[in-house]
Amino acid sequence: MLDHNISAVYNKLEEVNGRLQVVPTEISIRDLFNCGASSLNELYFSFETAFTPYQQYSFDTVDGIDLVIKDIHDNFLAPLEVKLTVLPTAATSHLPEHKWGCELVVRSATTSYCALGMFDAVKEESRAVREIFEESCASIQSWDNDYEMTHKTPMLSECINQFQTKYLTKQKPLLMQTIWKTQGQSPVLADDAFDIIVWSDYAFSRLFVDSAFKVERTMSRYMRASARLARCLWELSKSGKIRLADIYRQMAFGNQTDKEFAIQGPKWRKYVTTERIAQPILQKDVISEIIQPGYIEHLMPERRFDQTLYFTVRH
Repeated sequence: MLDHNISAVYNKLEEVNGRLQVVPTEISIRDLFNCGASSLNELYFSFETAFTPYQQYSFDTVDGIDLVIKDIHDNFLAPLEVKLTVLPTAATSHLPEHKWGCELVVRSATTSYCALGMFDAVKEESRAVREIFEESCASIQSWDNDYEMTHKTPMLSECINQFQTKYLTKQKPLLMQTIWKTQGQSPVLADDAFDIIVWSDYAFSRLFVDSAFKVERTMSRYMRASARLARCLWELSKSGKIRLADIYRQMAFGNQTDKEFAIQGPKWRKYVTTERIAQPILQKDVISEIIQPGYIEHLMPERRFDQTLYFTVRH
């Protein structure tokens, strides 16, 4: 897409009629990589490594993220979480094609990068950020108390709303969701087969913040993610450096700490409204530009995407 100057879909947060809403726009791959006019030969792609510039905000070692882009002079350009997802899911395959959706399974590392990236963009506004969160966060006696947090997380989520409304222009890409579309539940690619949905950090956060306003009997994964985000932003606004691992470990609420939450196809489709879902921008014949002749035999057909490529080429 970079070679052919094709933009990706960019899900970003905007204020529409006084309400925060995820809307589809477009973003160039150059802007996604934050690489300016650099050519591909001048970029370095590091996989599953830490984005070192964020280490200044954590006493603990910052986890790795799927993709870190640097230039050949070792300057850090962007951290991106990468999700490879199939369209449709089993839950949406029986629906009309324009309602098909994907599934997203989100790691805790992704939400921690979401928090660090948000603060990094507004670090010069620490005092104003603290004013947004101070009253609600300072009132919390125990961040790991299920009863207290179920009742106060909606209030924290409202603080996140205020923060994002104030700093909408500061959002930046966080998650690159690559999509491959099949012919229903078959392993064969559709003719219009590939596309990329980029989520800004603000848009990505709505996947859990929007579900955290209702008081529940116990902390849901969405409420937990929202409370963690609010706490990280508040503590960073006070001191500029936090014990990130301790926050995530303490606020587990009986759930796995490595998995943050999952978004099923129908809910995902409510946030991804671009018409390109019905007709992805790249056709299946681009496989020949991606996989050199002969290398198709090195794929592993027991893995779903490999299987799809293999059967598409062979049939």
